[in-house]
Amino acid sequence: MDLVYIAHIGVILFTFFMLLNSAAVLVLMERKVAAFLQQRLGPNRTGPWGTLQPVADILKLLFKEELRPLAADRWLFALAPILSVTAAFSAFAVVPWGGTTTLFGLLPEPVPLRVADVNVGILVLFAITSMGIYGIVLAGWSSNSKYSLLGGLRSSAQMISYELSYGLALGAVLLLGNSLSLTDIVNQQSGYWFGVIPRWFIFIQPLGFVIYMIAGIAETNRAPFDFPEAEQELVAGYHTEYSSFRFALFFLAEYVNMVTVSAVATTLFLGGWHGPFLPEWLGWLWWLAKLFALLFFYIWMRWTLPRYRYDQLMHFGWKVLLPVAVINLLLTAAAVLYWG
Repeated sequence: MDLVYIAHIGVILFTFFMLLNSAAVLVLMERKVAAFLQQRLGPNRTGPWGTLQPVADILKLLFKEELRPLAADRWLFALAPILSVTAAFSAFAVVPWGGTTTLFGLLPEPVPLRVADVNVGILVLFAITSMGIYGIVLAGWSSNSKYSLLGGLRSSAQMISYELSYGLALGAVLLLGNSLSLTDIVNQQSGYWFGVIPRWFIFIQPLGFVIYMIAGIAETNRAPFDFPEAEQELVAGYHTEYSSFRFALFFLAEYVNMVTVSAVATTLFLGGWHGPFLPEWLGWLWWLAKLFALLFFYIWMRWTLPRYRYDQLMHFGWKVLLPVAVINLLLTAAAVLYWG
């Protein structure tokens, strides 16, 4: 078998392995960051400095009893978490996390550090991420619980409201990059303006970046937009009736979606793997650093801002964020036409 073909398979398996473990790392990170912000210790019993706490959580969920309401739709109840986690993992397939590598000269030709290089990667990303909402809606409906149904309906309404602003913010970047390929857009952000400022799109699209991050947080149902779960109102929302491994799948999908939103922001606004002081084959270190910063921001927002009221969520999405996103897109289009 060709070495390059084996290397491609290795990159795919490594990407899947890292995504699978990202949920455990983010759970630990979330607990530690929350403890730091609240001036307490956080997990500190299981393993050195509490680093094995996610392993204990996973084992606990695996060995818990699997419960299902008697009146629930059996097949849809089982399908919902599988659909959510499948869409979450599939969406990351088009995101590049590095340039190319020859594994220190072992390979006859460079291998790209991505699962698939699709020339319409943005469209594929939109198509797959929009499927994830079906898992949440099916979970809410199939549970035959009022709390779960309300959580599923909230999530679908939230997705419809913020998907528009999300897409318009990315549309402004596509006008600048003149491509639907994520790799092409990253490559256009290499180099420097005036020899000092990186050619990252965030410097010419700061408003688009803010819109994208707000919409991304709402899309992934994270605080202060965590209405589909809303423990004070809906017990646990769409996954109220879930337990054991199926319950864990929903959390896995949520954290993988957080990674995907942050990775796309890194790719489209922060120059991807491009950065100073490192050669291109080590650019994935810059990509990881940027991804970590955005994920820290995710967690920071959860433990800083209170949850909005539902009417405030809809008002902000339709009457504030959407008009601003449309104006930003029109101004970007005008600038591209005028300056080329």
